[in-house]
Amino acid sequence: MPFSIIPFLLLIVPLAEIGAFVIIGREIGVLWTLAMVFVTAVVGSILLRVQGFGLLARIRTETEAGRVPGRELVHGVMILIAGVLLLTPGFITDTIGFLLFIPAVRDAGWALLKNRISIVTAGGVGRGATHRANNEPQSSPTIDLDEDDFQRDPDSDSPWNKKKDR
Repeated sequence: MPFSIIPFLLLIVPLAEIGAFVIIGREIGVLWTLAMVFVTAVVGSILLRVQGFGLLARIRTETEAGRVPGRELVHGVMILIAGVLLLTPGFITDTIGFLLFIPAVRDAGWALLKNRISIVTAGGVGRGATHRANNEPQSSPTIDLDEDDFQRDPDSDSPWNKKKDR
């Protein structure tokens, strides 16, 4: 999204929310309109908690399996945005927030984003969800010794060189 659109959105969204408040308040009354805004904020916080903890468990599972949890991380960001939108008073932001809590909508968002982001791990760079972490064992570490630290002759005092008495 180009940054030139952000000031336009910062102007249009509040004006649209005010218009929605006026229209809905005229139809159902001010008290019921305010009650709906309060209820959507409470339901949004409950959904954020439930889906957030479930998502954390899926991220942990993917990480323990050695996979990059790219999809889960994007879902986490979308759930966070949904929670913020639901806690923001307004019917338009609430609608967008509730839509972001639907996994199919988040998957559609992930499908649009996965080819545009790169996930960088300790093993390298991957594209989207197709990258898997490198689980192969690393080559043995190199130990740099001076000549005084290493000798080829076996140490006669070493317990490993003594033959066991039978």
